[in-house]
Amino acid sequence: MENKKVGYLIEGIALAILVIIFAFNQGLRKIVDATCSHGPSCTMYDTINLQTWISLAVVLVLIAIGLFLIFSKQEIKIVNKKVKDEKKKINLDGLDAKEKEVVKLIQESNGAIFQAELMEKLGVGKVGITRMLDKLEAKQIIERKRRGMNNIVVLKS
Repeated sequence: MENKKVGYLIEGIALAILVIIFAFNQGLRKIVDATCSHGPSCTMYDTINLQTWISLAVVLVLIAIGLFLIFSKQEIKIVNKKVKDEKKKINLDGLDAKEKEVVKLIQESNGAIFQAELMEKLGVGKVGITRMLDKLEAKQIIERKRRGMNNIVVLKS
């Protein structure tokens, strides 16, 4: 939730509490008027006043917090990255046919593909694909990123 909305929510709660305080205060005064035999010098009036002032102080703190949230600015920075839609040109000199095929499959998959999917498409076993990807990683062409129980193979930026 945004700070401003939370601030308005707190202000609404503070107003509701304020109404409850005054209603409760009026009810207490009526009860004290009916039951206290000392008149205006009854100590219960002092207790009612003290409770009222403490309650109003709490409401003022809530109002201050609400106003702070309403008028404070959020410090969220939105970063927009421009993604180039161009396919990267990679130097394929010195690669054998299988390695070139791996690079081609990664490019066709928008620059990232699961290692298991590569194994399936190339018809190569775990050991074979691992060795091939190790060579390509050593040549700074690809990068493997761990995702759960599998790797994602990405073209190096």
